[in-house]
Formats: sequence, C-alpha cells, structure tokens
Amino acid sequence: MTSKFRLAWFAVVAAVFFGTNSAGTIPAWTGGLTTVPTGFTNGGRRPDPYAGEKVLYSITAKNAGEYADKLSDGVKALLKKYPETFRIDVYPTHRSDAAPQWVYDNTFKNATRAKLTQNLVMQDAYGGIPFPIPKNGAEVMWNSLVRWRGEAFHQQSQAFLGTADGKLVMTVDANIDQQMPYNFRDGSLEKFNGEYLMNRLVNSGPPIRAGEAIVGRVNADDDKSRVWVYITGQRRVRKLPNACCDTPTPAAAGVMSFDEINVFSGRLDRFEWKLVGKKEMIVPYNSNRILVPTKAADVVGAHHLNPDHVRWELHRVWVVEATLAPGARHSARRSVYYVDEDSWIAVLGDRYDANNQLWKTLFQLPIAAPDIPGTISGPYGFMDLLSGTWFVALIWNEKSEQLRIVPRYADTTFTSDAMAGEGVR
Repeated sequence: MTSKFRLAWFAVVAAVFFGTNSAGTIPAWTGGLTTVPTGFTNGGRRPDPYAGEKVLYSITAKNAGEYADKLSDGVKALLKKYPETFRIDVYPTHRSDAAPQWVYDNTFKNATRAKLTQNLVMQDAYGGIPFPIPKNGAEVMWNSLVRWRGEAFHQQSQAFLGTADGKLVMTVDANIDQQMPYNFRDGSLEKFNGEYLMNRLVNSGPPIRAGEAIVGRVNADDDKSRVWVYITGQRRVRKLPNACCDTPTPAAAGVMSFDEINVFSGRLDRFEWKLVGKKEMIVPYNSNRILVPTKAADVVGAHHLNPDHVRWELHRVWVVEATLAPGARHSARRSVYYVDEDSWIAVLGDRYDANNQLWKTLFQLPIAAPDIPGTISGPYGFMDLLSGTWFVALIWNEKSEQLRIVPRYADTTFTSDAMAGEGVR
C-alpha cells in the first residue's frame, strides 16, 4: 500500500473511532492506559485507576425515563424489576483501552484482507481486529470474538447462581488456563490454522464437582471446534457432540449456554446479523472497582451485582441485532448486543424468547489492564427476567491470585489426553 493510501485510511479510522462526541462527554482516544501502577504484581488485584473519582449521577427506577435513550432494554427492565436494590452509578468516561503496536499493525493489514465466507466464517485475518471498519453485524461480532486480551493467562475464580427467592449457590470454584493463538505475536496469517481460543477449566469446588474439568479448542470454522469434559463420577473423558449455541455448558454448571459466555461466544450461522449502528450508551466500563472487596459476598448480591462496586460510563457502542436464521433452532429467537467501539468487548446483551418477550439480559464488566496492555473480561453473566434467577462468573475477590499473565502453554495442554490426568481426584 502507498503511504498516501495509508494516511487516508488512518484519517478515516480516526474520524470514525478516535474523536470526541459533540457534547464533549466522550473524550477522544489518545492511546489508552499503558502505565503499570506502582506496586502491582502479576496475578495480583488490579487497582482501580480512577478510584478518586466521584459519581456524576445515579440512575434508579424513579429517574430512568430521563436516560431511556441511553439504556438497553435489559437494563431498563432490571431497574423496574428491582427498584429498591438495582442502581446505576455513572462516572466520567475514560477511553482506557490499549494494545501493543504490533496489534495495531496487524489491524491495518486485516482491513484490506479479512473476509467472511457465505457461512460467516472469518478468513484471512490474524493478530489484530479483523474488521476495523465493520460493514455488517457479523463483522462486529467477529471483532469481539478475537479481540486483543493478551496471549495467555491463568486465573482462579468462582461463579454463583442466584435463585428467584434471593439465595446464592456457589457453582464453580476453578483454575482456568486460557490462550489466544490468534494473538500470538510471533504468529502469522500463513501459520494460523483457525484455532483462535483455547480453554482449560479444572474445578476444585464445590465438593460435589471437585475434579471435574472441561477443555476447549475454538476454531473460526466452528465445525472444527472441539470440547471435552471429565466427570469424576464417570472417571472418563468424553467429547461433547454439540458444544455450541444454546447447549448448557459444564463450565457454568449447566446454568448458562455455551454462546452466553462473555455475552456472546457462539457460532454465527444460526442467526442473521443486522448492524443497527453506533450509539452512545451507558454501559459497564473500567470496572476495576469490582475487584477491590476481598469477600465475594460484598459484590454478589441476592439478585444482581452490588451497585456500589459497579462503574458505568457513557461510551459509543456498536448495536447488533441477531435474528434466528430460517430453519435454524435456538432457544433465543432474537438477541441484541452492545459492543464497545474501543475494546470490542460485548458489554451488554438482551435475549428474547420464542414469543419475542425479553427473557435474559447479559453483562460483561471490562477491566483495565495496563500491564498487558489491554482490556480484559471481568465478571460476566445474566439475569433471567422471567424466572428471576441470575448467574455470575469470574468472581476473583477471594482469590490470592486473580488473573496472571503467563508464558505460552504447550499446545498439548489443551487436549483430551492432558485433561484425563488433570481431572482425577
């Protein structure tokens, strides 16, 4: 590409993504957070970079109408369903997302080479955002699925299920290993085989689930993705035949479907994707304050996260609508996703049932991680607006080690043979 074309391309991207809004309430992006806080150690509690800031305003059931155009339908439903406990505290907006220069360089390359097949499989992209100027909803969702979040890490976390009557049950207490081959710095498009995400989860609790394990290798061509589980009572490794879409995932004790992990982690060909557009929305952001308490009970409430520890900000998001494709089957007839323009994290989502009734609202809290640098996924989950149950994963508060950046794992770590020994108790 000529330098003239390169400059023109960056000018378009800067105008679309980097600038402030007309009201000045969303600042320009100037590179994000890249300075590691003094005293931070890898795997430790990531401090709140904006701990000294005050709440600009709070949104409750009483004044929600004043902000209706900037709230998702699911958030408005939560304010109505839990008027005494659910609240949104809005703070100043900070565009903290960052990435290494080589990720930006690959994003530039992807802009003119990445494409989707007829079955909505991503091709000819590597190591950066595949579609920096998306033309349709499917491209936005691929940007979210392969977003930069580092190369490999280990974490310890818990998950909780809340019942309609307000009781909490710890469903997962696990060690999780994850790596993202799509984002290997020394990789290339020529070497990339389509496997963009590898996961391994081994449960240490609750006692009835201790020793259970799940390993997954996720491919851009989902027909090539593989997931295995180890169930202690059966004492054998089993390959899951349908580890996608609305199938319940063992990683969440079966209460969440595979494609609800991190708001959306599914295959795209079950739906028709519409890019509604970009919109200024009040969404969870810079959520490091959720990590400050040392007790899970301080952040996990009876029906939702404790609003005292959830930071909301005004940001531009891509709004994407997914409608069940003709002939496809799924428990959600329609969904709407809200994807942050900077980090490409799906911060909110709403799912509608077969009667087109708002059913679930999903959330994912972005955590600023200047040590990577980047934005990582914090607590995520859903509230079932019909049954009153809710679920949250990635609760790190009681763990001595939270999310630790690690050297790349051996490829064999994420195989059925390796998990057979790991899962036995």
